[in-house]
Amino acid sequence: MGKIIFYEDRNFGGRHHECMNDCADLHPYFNRCHSIRVESGCFMVYDRSNFMGHQHFLRRGEYPDYMRMMGMNDCIRSCRMIPMHRGSFRMRLYERSDMGGKMMELMDDCPNLMDRFNMSDFHSCHVMDGHWLGYEQPNYMGRHFYMRPGEYKRYSDWGGMSSRIGSIRRIMDL
Repeated sequence: MGKIIFYEDRNFGGRHHECMNDCADLHPYFNRCHSIRVESGCFMVYDRSNFMGHQHFLRRGEYPDYMRMMGMNDCIRSCRMIPMHRGSFRMRLYERSDMGGKMMELMDDCPNLMDRFNMSDFHSCHVMDGHWLGYEQPNYMGRHFYMRPGEYKRYSDWGGMSSRIGSIRRIMDL
């Protein structure tokens, strides 16, 4: 079970709201978010309702000046708790939409998809086991996106702005 607390002001001040599961619309609970405390678990936060827009991964810890630290605006509108997965990890990446074209399979972290598969544009994927974080750039840098088990028929389904994935890692028990 996870727990995240959103605060309107920096350094955990002002109005706050606690979440212990997914919340598709946080707007009714606070107007802005300047600090966050993750008491347990891992979460993805989104700048738009319904788990859309820019995403950011948060693990247990304190974020006293969230906006400056993460480079996001103060507009957090939804959050998703990431369940811890203790089994195996497996996903398939495809060069075309709808699971078409060449397929590459991953079962572990990959800091550079171009080096490993000689390509970095993937238009669809199928996550069979585990929860993953994809990054636009190699070495786990740049914008990132959360992929939980399921089929993603196009890169926009996982929140990507383009088909480029530079690196990918498993979300494991911390």
